[in-house]
Amino acid sequence: MNRFGAIYSLIALGLLLSTGYAENWPQFRGPRGDGISEAKNVPLHWSTKENVAWKTAIPGKGWSSPVMVEDSVWVTTALVNYLTEEEKNERLKDSTEFARRQSNLASSIELKAVQVNYETGEVVNTIDLFDVEDPLTVHLTNSYASPTPVAEGKYLYCYFGTYGACCIDTETGEVVWRNNDNHLEYNVGPGSSPVLIDDLLVLTCDGVFEQYITAVDKKTGKTMWKTPRPPFRATDGDQKKAYATPLIIDVEGQKQLIIPGAQWVCAYEPETGKEIWRADHGSGFSNVPRPIYHDGMVYICTGFMRPQLMAIRTGGEGDVSDSHIKWTFSRQVPTTPSPIFVDGKIYMVSDRGVATCVDPETGRDVWTSRLGGNYAASPTYADGRIYFCSESGMTTVIKPGDKYEVLAENDLGERIMASPIFLNGNLVIRTSEHLFRITEAK
Repeated sequence: MNRFGAIYSLIALGLLLSTGYAENWPQFRGPRGDGISEAKNVPLHWSTKENVAWKTAIPGKGWSSPVMVEDSVWVTTALVNYLTEEEKNERLKDSTEFARRQSNLASSIELKAVQVNYETGEVVNTIDLFDVEDPLTVHLTNSYASPTPVAEGKYLYCYFGTYGACCIDTETGEVVWRNNDNHLEYNVGPGSSPVLIDDLLVLTCDGVFEQYITAVDKKTGKTMWKTPRPPFRATDGDQKKAYATPLIIDVEGQKQLIIPGAQWVCAYEPETGKEIWRADHGSGFSNVPRPIYHDGMVYICTGFMRPQLMAIRTGGEGDVSDSHIKWTFSRQVPTTPSPIFVDGKIYMVSDRGVATCVDPETGRDVWTSRLGGNYAASPTYADGRIYFCSESGMTTVIKPGDKYEVLAENDLGERIMASPIFLNGNLVIRTSEHLFRITEAK
């Protein structure tokens, strides 16, 4: 960054601080992408009637997490016109019984971004992004609007996998550009969230028939590079797909994109898409959890088949499968929620509600405890606590440490698939039907 760029950044930071929204939440898993929040006085207790500043209905269906831009909360959603049961059966007549039971089919979808005023909960704007006729199948547990958008300045970047990416000017509500270059099939719908790095928006494109990483110019939407994934042992396309969100790390002054996929986790050079290193994690696929990084180690979840938590040393080049994998942990590892690194330990919750604390030095569990329920949202650390949100609407708050200690349990009674956002004195939770702002008790 040159001298004028640095001055501009300081001015922008000063303006942000003056508005009181310095704790903006710009992407999936927060400012650093790792689920760690610097927010203070975060609510500990709430219910449907207690400590709710506002509750706003969100039309359609979407599992994307909310993001915060200045004084607005943004979510994406899909308005779905479903096929009748007869039409669905006709469409899936050549599919397996399992596929018929697990699939949602639509005749059309409208993909939108919804702007909600942070102070009042009022829906300020609903922006039309993509209209899709005869969309592909999504899994019953997924949605057509599952990837979380990412914000930078006045721009919001949305991604819907098969149906494209776009950029919104949040001040005018205008769509600046759309990119429809990636015609992927996932069989179960989209999942990977986009990330911004310098002038690029990076998209994970691990579909059934094609698997690659690509980057587009954030100002124009033009595709800048496209890098194929390494060769797979699997021949079935379903075992090649994945849904992980990239993590940006710094290794000795070099930025790297860490992106797990089926069989491989790879590090890429952001400017060019050149692969730096790769590690073979086994036969896992459909990876969803975002990696975490601490002190020269990347920790990934290997996906379906036999979910494992794997520790990999950074700093290598080429295939580091035999040289840089430190340990693997195989008990109650999630396939959907991301892990979190807090005070020298890794915490995670399995999809079926078992929480585990792992020692990152040894790769052994410190404790394991059943929270109950099913989980898709990723845990978040704020104000000295870890928050776990279940699909049933229950948020369990624990104290991090060498023993399992519950501080609170809070039930909203509505399904939670999205990860919440944490702001000073408040948190925002998206459920299947509403957006809630929970505030600190006075």
